[in-house]
Amino acid sequence: MQQWIWMAALCALLAVAPVDAHHSFSSEYDPQNIFKVTGVVSKMEWTNPHVRFYVDVTMDGKVTTWNMELASPSALVRNGWTSRTLKVGDTVTVEGYSGKAVPTRGNARSVIVADGRSLFAGTANDTDGPGAPQ
Repeated sequence: MQQWIWMAALCALLAVAPVDAHHSFSSEYDPQNIFKVTGVVSKMEWTNPHVRFYVDVTMDGKVTTWNMELASPSALVRNGWTSRTLKVGDTVTVEGYSGKAVPTRGNARSVIVADGRSLFAGTANDTDGPGAPQ
């Protein structure tokens, strides 16, 4: 019987391990490098741990796809989002923080959607991002 207890404890420990791998804001994004881009949504991923969407931005005749990270689906729902808030083909304006390694990867903080609403895209639970509770 004691062997089952150890096995259950080991399984529980292994199930929790991926949580430690979650990244911090400061490891991936530069709070000093704020961007604002307007483009067309080309893909939406409403998944945990972070919702992502992709925006095709045209500058100087060249199209560049930006990879935008948002909060978790549950945090976005609390901020007025649904899985249908952004649709492929929508024109949006995104403000946020550029990625450190890839400048076209962004942590979106606000998104102005096609109908003109500005939605908060981050989470109030950010522990080390700009605006985090001290």
